[in-house]
Amino acid sequence: MKYKKIKEAVFMERPNRFIAHVMIDGEVKKAHVKNTGRCRELLLEGVPLYLEDYGESRAGRKTDYSLIAVEKRDDRVKSGKRLVNMDSLAPNRVVFEALKDGSLVLPGLACPLFCIKPETAFGASRFDFYVEDARGAKALIEVKGVTLEDEGVARFPDAPTERGVKHIRELCQALDEGFFAYLIFVIQMKEIIRFEPNDDTHPAFGDALREARDKGVVILAYDCGVTADSITLSEPVPIRLEK
Repeated sequence: MKYKKIKEAVFMERPNRFIAHVMIDGEVKKAHVKNTGRCRELLLEGVPLYLEDYGESRAGRKTDYSLIAVEKRDDRVKSGKRLVNMDSLAPNRVVFEALKDGSLVLPGLACPLFCIKPETAFGASRFDFYVEDARGAKALIEVKGVTLEDEGVARFPDAPTERGVKHIRELCQALDEGFFAYLIFVIQMKEIIRFEPNDDTHPAFGDALREARDKGVVILAYDCGVTADSITLSEPVPIRLEK
């Protein structure tokens, strides 16, 4: 997916979950933060940012800018910095694009997919996608964006998420009702060694994930190609679920 117009900035502070104060061309401006996670390891004073600039097309918006990506210092990568996409809407969009063009193949389903339907209700949850293949096999997909990384290891969640545990439980229920079930972790950066649940932050999420794996939920993790104005689903990443 591509963003229309990008502006470089420097992070100053985040007074609340939704707003960042940023420095643009020597002036302090407000930008919408499109990720309500903590992101404490990313949003450090003085780090370079990339914003989507809405300019004259800001109708109905409170700010001219949205925070899209941040540069994270990292000596493990050749450039010395890691570009991380922080747009919480991007993971669903890149998965949708990859499902449509066939670059994302779901184990157990035949390609090409016959139906791809975003935002589908099941039980007490809404899952990110409902899909069918040409043979009539049906599946539910939940997508989780990942921005937390430490020494090349990506982890989810960065804060306790009862909603995430609920989604996992209902994916297991979907299996009982004859669906295929998939949980896809979209890591919004490149050069990742592996993905694992963040048991230190939310052990119940890790436990639910392992139980779902054992029951038959397919768990996938992919990194992303990230630039200042784009993000694309890229390569599968090894997963380690055990503590």
